[in-house]
Amino acid sequence: MLTTFVRPASPADRQQLSNLLFFETRMHRHLDWRQPLEWLGNPFYWALDEGNHITAALACPPEAPTIFWIRLFVFSGQWRAEDAWSLLWRSAREEIAQAGGAQVAAIVMQPWFQNALAMSGFENRQNIVMLEWRYQPWVRKEAAGVRLRKMEPADLPAVERIDSAAFAPLWQNPQTTLRAAFAQALYASVAEAERGIIGYQISTGSGARAHLARLAVHPTAHGRGVAHHLLSDLLTRLTHHGLGKLSVNTQSDNASSLNLYQKFGFARTGEEYPVYVFDLRG
Repeated sequence: MLTTFVRPASPADRQQLSNLLFFETRMHRHLDWRQPLEWLGNPFYWALDEGNHITAALACPPEAPTIFWIRLFVFSGQWRAEDAWSLLWRSAREEIAQAGGAQVAAIVMQPWFQNALAMSGFENRQNIVMLEWRYQPWVRKEAAGVRLRKMEPADLPAVERIDSAAFAPLWQNPQTTLRAAFAQALYASVAEAERGIIGYQISTGSGARAHLARLAVHPTAHGRGVAHHLLSDLLTRLTHHGLGKLSVNTQSDNASSLNLYQKFGFARTGEEYPVYVFDLRG
């Protein structure tokens, strides 16, 4: 009889995990700037071992001290989603709590994962909605006293400070993530005022379309039209290079973002994904 147990995944498991990721369709992957195997060697990465054969895995290494996003959950066909999840989550919950974790979260794209999370006490706090802009005229506005320029690597510490001020802890991106996003950007820009950088945007793209991955303005600069200026500049550059589509996602309860995008003619695509959160200190 094979022994089944949960253990930490290690770089030595790379080939087995690679096979599991390649052959299994029952998989949750976080909308991430890093691939699941890149996290190997970090804590909070577990394998479900059955006779020296990995049949499921869970990874939620944190980038912020208390926020743990579920970056990977994958399992082979011999398992029911709820069973594989329960075994891995039992270990994960205990170790994350011991490490001082406050929240574990996931953006869920598959109903089977939604069911497994709900059974474990995760709550649907909000949804992520997808919007798309297809070329149409827009009102170009500049923010008084604000200059836009391309983002440089040296700007990332300031960009991180803006990100932390602009978003709730669950949605903040540390500098390591922002650096990875910047490295993959089609176009990244910052807005500067007399006191320095007050806003930024990072966009990716391929083919005839682009995606606005991140846009933030420091709360002290709200009301000056900085976000409108950044987005207008982005659309100008995209259309100049023949890209006539721009997608973006935002939280369903982020009224200011939704209002901004709708002013530019973004329309909801109908895609909407629930955000499930488990409070470890609740």
